[in-house]
Amino acid sequence: MQKTKGGGMQPESADRNEKYHMVVSDLVAVIGRVRNSLELIESEIASEAEGEEASDIIVLDDVTPGYSRAQAALRECEAGLSAALHLLQESTPPGIVPVNS
Repeated sequence: MQKTKGGGMQPESADRNEKYHMVVSDLVAVIGRVRNSLELIESEIASEAEGEEASDIIVLDDVTPGYSRAQAALRECEAGLSAALHLLQESTPPGIVPVNS
């Protein structure tokens, strides 16, 4: 047991509950950042495609392959993080109040 600010004792499960919520919250935030990055990359790929259609200029330093590889890696990352979050929420330890994202 831990001491609370008021001087009383706080049950250990409250600390575990807080840690669980911190982990879930961090995972949700990371997933949000990965999804935001995916949207930015998709937007950049789309704007490059529009620029290529509008002109007869050939660009030798095409960055689309780099964006495509980054996009694929981020999709895998997002899938893994989402699976981890789902598993964490699905198997909530006893005494922990589950979090829904």
